[in-house]
Amino acid sequence: MFDFIIRPIKRNFGRDKTYYRMIDDMFGFLPHNIELYKLALIHKSASVVVEGQSINNERLEFLGDAVIESVTSDYVFIEYPDYDEGMLTQLRSKIVSRQSLNAIAKRVGLDKCVICGTTVNATQKHIFGDAFEAMMGAIYLDQGYDFVNRLLINDIYARSLSLESLAESETDFKSRLIEWGQKHHHTVLFRTSGKNGAGGGAHNFRSVVMIDGLEVGHGAGESKKEAEQHAAESVSHEMSDEMCARMLDRLDRIDARK
Repeated sequence: MFDFIIRPIKRNFGRDKTYYRMIDDMFGFLPHNIELYKLALIHKSASVVVEGQSINNERLEFLGDAVIESVTSDYVFIEYPDYDEGMLTQLRSKIVSRQSLNAIAKRVGLDKCVICGTTVNATQKHIFGDAFEAMMGAIYLDQGYDFVNRLLINDIYARSLSLESLAESETDFKSRLIEWGQKHHHTVLFRTSGKNGAGGGAHNFRSVVMIDGLEVGHGAGESKKEAEQHAAESVSHEMSDEMCARMLDRLDRIDARK
């Protein structure tokens, strides 16, 4: 009722005015418990140790991940009544993917607010998407599930997502490539090497796509799955009918020399 009085006071006065202004500008409301939002901005690389415990946004990220998936499930279920379970799952996965959440975080301006260590290379990590999940966890604890639901669907998704584009986009390049190989009776293999590093997110995995023993694509990622998807994508981007014909012709010539 007295928001028109409280808002300018919290935005312009007090030790936390910067944080209140930040949340208000990004999401259009004033928090009850500002400490939750401060915590949501602290990446693990900038953890503060208090009484032997690392203080960062990982726990809020865990909670926010579950909240976002729940809200998004409800969202796509209502928006696409003709989709079966598999199609709904694929669309939800595209919306809540690290790449998608990272992009949303940048659109709302969260990337300018995250507190991280000097050793973090932001271009190689999804720290902004992680912070967005943590922020949704903070909002859930501070404002409740219904508030997060309305904020995500009516505001953030409405401004930042094109459901039609996502529904039509291709993300599972590995499956697409394997299906292509099966259809044309060619063997598709992925040779992936690497291991999880102490850096927690560096591109430590590298993958090579082999079609009938011929190297046709390469990719790198933070996990084996991501590296293989990127390797398949490097091929799939060029999988036009003309490219397929050239590849098959090349493979046939190699077979003829054996």
